[in-house]
Amino acid sequence: MASRLGDQTARLQGRITLNPMHHVDPIGTLLFPALVIFGPFFGFNFFSGFLIGWAKPTPVITRNFKKIVRDDNLVTLAGPASNLILVLVALTCLIVMSVAMPNGREIVRISFAAAFGLADVGTAQPVALLCTLAILINLSLCIFNLLPIPPLDGSRVVRNLLPYNAVVQYDRIGGWISYLLMIFVGGFILRLLLWPALRLVYSALVSI
Repeated sequence: MASRLGDQTARLQGRITLNPMHHVDPIGTLLFPALVIFGPFFGFNFFSGFLIGWAKPTPVITRNFKKIVRDDNLVTLAGPASNLILVLVALTCLIVMSVAMPNGREIVRISFAAAFGLADVGTAQPVALLCTLAILINLSLCIFNLLPIPPLDGSRVVRNLLPYNAVVQYDRIGGWISYLLMIFVGGFILRLLLWPALRLVYSALVSI
C-alpha cells in the first residue's frame, strides 16, 4: 500500500519479501517467544501458554505521500484489512465444505473444537482445521493490531486524529512502556473481543 501511494522505503530496503529472515526482530521474534515457550521449564509461567510475538516494523516515510494523513491511515489499515480478507477466504472455504462435502457440518464443527483444544486434532479434517486456525490467527492479529498502543497500527490512526499538543504527549509513549501495555492490556482486550468475534463466525457457519 505504501509503495502504491508513493513511498518506496520498504521496497528499497528489501522488506517486500516472503523471506522471514528479513523481518526478524531480536526481541519480538526470538527472545520473547523463547521466554514464553521455554520459561515453564525454569519456573517462569508467562501468560499461561498464550504466545505473543512480533516482527520488525516495516519502514514508512510519510513525507513521501501526497496526502499524508489520508495515505498514512490507508497504509496503517492495510494490515488489519488483509487479515479480514483472509478470514473471509477461510470462512468461505468452510461454508463450501459444510455444504458440498458429505457430513460437512460435522466436519466443520470438529475442526472448530480441535482448534480450541476441545477435541483431538487427529479427528479433524486437515483443510477444515487449517481454515479454522486461519480464522483464529487472523482475527487475533486484526483485533490486536487495531489497539491504540504504539507501535501497533491502531496507534497511527489515533495519532492522526489528535491535535498537535496531544500528539507530542502521545509520541512519548514508547520503549518498554509500549511492550508492557501490549502484553498486559492488549492481551486482556484481545481475549475480551476475540471470543465474541469467533462466536459470530461460528454462528454464521451454523446458520448456513
